[in-house]
Amino acid sequence: MQLEEILTPGRCLCAIEGHSRKRLFYRISELIADEASGVDADAVFHALMAREQLGSTGLGQGIAVPHCRVEGCGEIFGVLVTLCEPIDFDAMDERPVDLLFFLVVPDARDDDHVRTLAQVATLFNDADFCFTLRNTADASDLYTVTITCQA
Repeated sequence: MQLEEILTPGRCLCAIEGHSRKRLFYRISELIADEASGVDADAVFHALMAREQLGSTGLGQGIAVPHCRVEGCGEIFGVLVTLCEPIDFDAMDERPVDLLFFLVVPDARDDDHVRTLAQVATLFNDADFCFTLRNTADASDLYTVTITCQA
């Protein structure tokens, strides 16, 4: 799966206020619910929080990939976020997080979920790519950088 299939310029948020993990999760849940027919923001929020309770999705180095399955979701949604101030995420290295890629998938599409997670993790393992994202000041540029670096 190519990231341009699940990510749009409108789902790239640049240098936003995160305040807390919970507030950020709700904001992203509302964004996804606005775009996903038949998906409720509360359902997305609770699914993200339930997944996070199983173990932090903070990968380390200030990066997190929150993800969940949502019943009634008809397609995979990606949301790329950079924060103006890092927030605590209980990451393995105990560093706060400022770079996130949210992944919300239909309840039944396990294989796509795993492949897409692996693709995102590989991309975010590139220190130069992460540096570029952190120093990008425009949401449209975040999208372009991400899609270009994936190729």
